[in-house]
Amino acid sequence: MPSCLCLLPGIAPRPPPAALRRLLLLLRRRRMASSGPARAFQLRLNPLTGDSEWLVVDEAEAEAEAPAPTHHKQLLAATSYLDMLNDASRNRAYRLAIDATVTDPTSRVLDIGAGTGLLSMMAARALAVAGGEEGRGSVSACESYLPMGKLTRRVLRANGMENKVKVFHKRSDELRVGVELDSRADILVSEILDSELLGEGLIPTLQHAHDMLLVKNPKTVPYRATTYGVLVESVSLWKMHDLHSNEANAEDGVWLTPSGTQNVLSVKSQQHAMQCDALADEIRLLSEPFKVFEFDFSKRPDSRRETKIEIKATADGHAHAIVSWWVLQLDSAESIFYSTAPRWVRQSSSVDLPQYANGTKDWCDHWKQCVWFIQGTGAPAKKDQALSLSASHNQTSISYQLNMNGEGSRSPKSNHLTLLPEKVALYGDKGWRSALISVIRNSMSERSSPTCIVADDSVFLALVVSSLLPSSKVFTMFPSLRDKGFNYLQAVADANNLSMDQIKVIGKKASSLTMNDLNHEKVNLIVGEPFYHGSEGMLPWQNLRFWNERTLLDPLLSEDAFIMPCKGILRFCAMSLPDLWRSRRDLKDVEGFDHSVVNDTLGACGDLPGEQQGPCLPYYVWQCGYTKKLSEVYSLMDFNFSEPIHSCFGETKIEFAHDGTCHGFAIWIDWVLDKENAIVISTGPESRYWKQGVQLLSKPVQVNRANSVMHVEAHFDAEMGELAFKSTTLS
Repeated sequence: MPSCLCLLPGIAPRPPPAALRRLLLLLRRRRMASSGPARAFQLRLNPLTGDSEWLVVDEAEAEAEAPAPTHHKQLLAATSYLDMLNDASRNRAYRLAIDATVTDPTSRVLDIGAGTGLLSMMAARALAVAGGEEGRGSVSACESYLPMGKLTRRVLRANGMENKVKVFHKRSDELRVGVELDSRADILVSEILDSELLGEGLIPTLQHAHDMLLVKNPKTVPYRATTYGVLVESVSLWKMHDLHSNEANAEDGVWLTPSGTQNVLSVKSQQHAMQCDALADEIRLLSEPFKVFEFDFSKRPDSRRETKIEIKATADGHAHAIVSWWVLQLDSAESIFYSTAPRWVRQSSSVDLPQYANGTKDWCDHWKQCVWFIQGTGAPAKKDQALSLSASHNQTSISYQLNMNGEGSRSPKSNHLTLLPEKVALYGDKGWRSALISVIRNSMSERSSPTCIVADDSVFLALVVSSLLPSSKVFTMFPSLRDKGFNYLQAVADANNLSMDQIKVIGKKASSLTMNDLNHEKVNLIVGEPFYHGSEGMLPWQNLRFWNERTLLDPLLSEDAFIMPCKGILRFCAMSLPDLWRSRRDLKDVEGFDHSVVNDTLGACGDLPGEQQGPCLPYYVWQCGYTKKLSEVYSLMDFNFSEPIHSCFGETKIEFAHDGTCHGFAIWIDWVLDKENAIVISTGPESRYWKQGVQLLSKPVQVNRANSVMHVEAHFDAEMGELAFKSTTLS
């Protein structure tokens, strides 16, 4: 049976790792050797174990009318499809551009990355208006992700378009003229853009389309994309990348980035998507916006380009980062634009930037701005000084190098440890470091030669335990970092006065460990932040993997073993989140097309049947547009790590501290580090280091301090690592 591999629920996924690439090649060979419906494999992660499993999606299932299976709903709800379809500025710009472009009734239109089929239906409608009812024109759409392809067909049927758009459950580079397509297309419509522009494979997709699927000099929507940048000074952004300076201020003797090897642990040299409007009060512009690259969709793009840009500093300061965005010109007449520029650039810049199709734009989460960090302490700038910037792009990303006095900012070596900006900022936080160090020091005071297991990926805790007590034996699980973590520790060992003889990376799962692996020593200290590299975007309670790991290690622990953290507390507060709720609300008419059939599968909230509630999703609440806390913080349940992992239930009634509109709840875990419950690390909305879970209400509720009351309950499933959260308005 022919098969295909869906690595990401996107249109043109990034290149897969080598092992998956080999599997993809094997599956494509099977496709070529067989006939019949396609099959996709979707990877799902078990958050408590870190194990993954393959879910199978048949094309026959994608064709069926039955609702999507639960696991497909969960995956689709976590994508940006709903947010995109609620972006009225985007939808209107595409509709205007397609109407202006598809004017020939004989046009052959190709939609790459069809999603729900919105752009395909716009093109089919424009063909009909142009007089294409006789069947001379055509619209073909490809959507490689089969669960999404099922929605595509449902939306087409709901709008009477199933016979006007031909859908293929394939990647665009699997389409062939004379097989799937009758002839080359003369119009391309597409939306395969991420916050950086190139990350979803725009360049290789356009290259293949121009080579194999399009006529010479085709019309395209969008017509052109231009990337822009601006130099900024921001202490908040500086803390997200200059770990060396920040841990020097901590003065605790632990060096994650020792002098001379500052780049041994760093933020990855790439553009990081971020809601920069949330930093409006924390950013100073040090330049006017500057143009970086233009991409003409009607021409075959180059795989790589370089450019040099001379930037004139507009103020004295220290350049910590480049904030970048892009502007789409959707039509050839230069009249329809869409921009992802932050509001503070549009308001303060004297440069004339293209405006939106309707002059305004709501907050949205699917396209953010991007931040490129200037390494080290940044670059000093004087007003009117000329700064030289080199920019380059490959097939999937854009990178920068700021040259000062002939010297470029250095990028970290590829074999060094790279973390997300929020993690780097946390590792430089003096209060956080002090809390962990003091708890570990106190726990070790009565143990002369402790045996410790670092149960997660915390290189910080591995250094702390090893350096505080040179006689300790430290076994690191490093479930995701593995050898990379060990190599990092080797690089910083001398600066932290520790011997690598103390430290051993186990390289096994907790369930497989025996006393032989621990040199027949009972463990009397087990620690974690908790932190699992690569899982930073997951829901907060999925870090309860630490509880599961600790349970599996129970036979190896001494009777007086100290566990840090000692417990987790599930906490929440009621929130006003109008921007986020609007971006997740139910769909009805989208530019003249009924999308109500996708609401359940995409996890919408709003005017839905019964008490239907969307999924709880992870967000940095501080980046969610306008936010306001409406209640005090409530505790809902405790997770006691001295006990084996088990399911939990909690409930409470809440009152409101402020009047307003309640859109949902922010939910997080606070980690209690010590047995006295005196030292607590909160991961709530006040912190920028962690994502919170956000449970939106099906309908917003007006609340007041006088008499509004809600009942809230939650159930933690220890088998699946999932948390069900439910609220009911009482008055």
